Amino acid sequence: MTQITSKTWSELKPVGSTRVPEGLWLRCPACGAMIYRKQMEANQHVCPECEHHYRIGARERIRQLADDGSFEPMFDDLVSGDPLKFTDLKGYKERLAAEQKRTGERDGVQAGRVFVKGRPAMLCCLDLTFMMGSMGSVVGEVVTRSIEYATAHDLPLVVVSCSGGARMQESGLSLMQMAKTSAALARHDDAGGLFISVLTDPTTGGVSASFAMLGDIIVAEPKALIGFAGPRVIKQTIRQELPEGFQRSEFLLQSGLIDRVVHRHELRNEIARIIDYANK
Repeated sequence: MTQITSKTWSELKPVGSTRVPEGLWLRCPACGAMIYRKQMEANQHVCPECEHHYRIGARERIRQLADDGSFEPMFDDLVSGDPLKFTDLKGYKERLAAEQKRTGERDGVQAGRVFVKGRPAMLCCLDLTFMMGSMGSVVGEVVTRSIEYATAHDLPLVVVSCSGGARMQESGLSLMQMAKTSAALARHDDAGGLFISVLTDPTTGGVSASFAMLGDIIVAEPKALIGFAGPRVIKQTIRQELPEGFQRSEFLLQSGLIDRVVHRHELRNEIARIIDYANK
C-alpha cells in the first residue's frame, strides 16, 4: 500500500458539501502511515505497512482463533458485585454499568469450547475493551472454571491474556484470583493437561504474575508489552536506563522467559501444531 503524504492527504479532505466519513482512515501509531481501516481489519487488525499488531477485543480474538461456528460460550452469566462499596470519582457499580452499556459485555473475559483447525480445545480470552481487561472476581472465576473444565474433559487449554492487571476496585478480592487461578493450573498440570498461554499487548500486573506465565508453552505476539510493573515505573524506581526493547516480546524471548514470538497471522496454525505435538 502506498503511504499517503501530507500533500495527497490534503487533497482527500472534504470539499464543499462532500464529507469523508469519520473513522475510514487511521494513522498507524508505529510507522505513522495513513491506512484504510477496513484493510487493516481484513488483515487481522495488523498494519499492512509495518506489521504493527493493533489491540483487539475478546470476541475478535475468538473469531480469529476458533473454527467458524465452533465457539460454545460458557460461564457468561457471571456479574461482578461491589462488596467493598468502592468509590473514587464514581462508584464501582456505576463504572461497571457504564462499561456494560458501552461494550455490551458483562465483564472482561470470554470463554468456551472451540475447535482450532479441527482440534477440540478450551479457549479463554481476556477482553481489554472492558476496563482494560483488569482481573476482578469474575475474570478470575471464569479463568478458573475454564481451567477446571479443561482438566475434567481432558482438553488442551488456551488462555489469551491482555490486561492492565488486578482490578483495583476489588482490592484484595482481585489479588485472591492470582492464587486461585494458579492453584487450578497446578491441578491441571498434575492431571497431565496441556496449557498454552498466549500473551498479547499488554499483559501486565497480577495477570502476568499468575496464570499468564505458567503455560507449558508460552507464546507472544510481536512487540507485546509483558511485565509486572511498567517500564516507566521501573526506570523511575531504579533510576537507570533500561535496555532497548525492555519488556517487549522479543526481549523476553531472548531472556528465556517465553518460548516463541508468533505473528498474529500464524497464531491459529501454531496453536494447532502445539496441540498435535502434545498429543503424539
